[in-house]
Amino acid sequence: MIFHYSERSKDLQEKLQSFMEETVYPNESVYVQQLREGTDRWSIPAVIEEMKAKAKEAGLWNLFLPDSEWGGGLTNLDYAPLCEIMGRSSIAPEVFNCAAPDTGNMEVLERYGTDEQKEQWLKPLLEGKIRSCFSMTEPEVASSDATNMEATITPDGDEYIVNGRKWWSSGAGDPRCKVAIVMGKSNPDAPKHAQHSMILVPLDAPGVRVERMLPVFGYDDAPHGHAEITYDRVRVPKSHIIWGEGKGFAIAQGRLGPGRIHHCMRLIGAAERALELMKNRVRKRVAFGKPLADQGVIREWIADSRIEIEQARLLTLKAASMMDTAGNKVAKKEIAMIKVVAPNMALSVIDRAIQAYGGGGVSEDFPLAFMWAHARTLRLADGPDEVHRRAIAKLELSDPVRETSTG
Repeated sequence: MIFHYSERSKDLQEKLQSFMEETVYPNESVYVQQLREGTDRWSIPAVIEEMKAKAKEAGLWNLFLPDSEWGGGLTNLDYAPLCEIMGRSSIAPEVFNCAAPDTGNMEVLERYGTDEQKEQWLKPLLEGKIRSCFSMTEPEVASSDATNMEATITPDGDEYIVNGRKWWSSGAGDPRCKVAIVMGKSNPDAPKHAQHSMILVPLDAPGVRVERMLPVFGYDDAPHGHAEITYDRVRVPKSHIIWGEGKGFAIAQGRLGPGRIHHCMRLIGAAERALELMKNRVRKRVAFGKPLADQGVIREWIADSRIEIEQARLLTLKAASMMDTAGNKVAKKEIAMIKVVAPNMALSVIDRAIQAYGGGGVSEDFPLAFMWAHARTLRLADGPDEVHRRAIAKLELSDPVRETSTG
């Protein structure tokens, strides 16, 4: 397949790359320094807001949102290389207001929200004034099967009562996080995939209690954080339900398709940066009388990394193109495939780079250890590998058997 980017996408790629080189990369260390020197790790380093203002002024803002009056307007295919460029830095997606989970939440509100919900929550999210989290996963059930969830959204007069315990609500540690989209069971007697709803819950509502931030391989990801949250008889107006009762799984499918492909695009960017770091390192380091770059095994690592990145990118672009031309439902097998391929590819490439750096690779002196930890989480987030493989196999087996087949 040949993938053609629009002229607008090509122009934005150039602008975005320049912005990364001139503004984002030089400020990565500044961000870390401000975070460490601040009196509270859960406060926002000033440099992030400074970069956001510059990105907005440069027209590099809300690029993720396709075909919308609210911004963006790029196809998935046109956005793919932009998302990849942003994925090269852990702080870049927020700089351009293209960070998860806000992107998925904004798409939900843009696609399914009422005018009132858009005015109250979508508008300030698009302006970068507030942030949000998504409460779906629960600690007491196997969340690989989302129908297991036990949180409830119970109608009571003009309100809903939300009860439940959620975790991995990423972003809830951010002081700018003002609202959660909570998924829970609203009608246990309905058909299996019509029992659940999604509802907007302000984090300052009575009964919302952030229990703790969950570290990931030792990283607390401050000031973003991954929260365990208790919703204890939280009352919210009925106007806070999204789309309608029983629409939770339909919304989730609409939300997770683009979210999965965004994760994969960013992972390709992270892998590219890891490969770049590895090449720079092995050119400079000498062992056994010659540069590491001249060692045969190192050259195999570099070659394998390039092959794997290109394979993952082509499959991701195919999925993006199919989403644009045939729709997310038709592209579900391709989306599932890239969700398996991209994290595993990134882990392999980053792991080789860590090996090339030796002890430095597992330290905080270089970004590789954090990149690896983040990539490893994405074999679980938005569905574990095993669930996606199960879906791929089911779709494969549903294909009609050709007459030429034997066996």
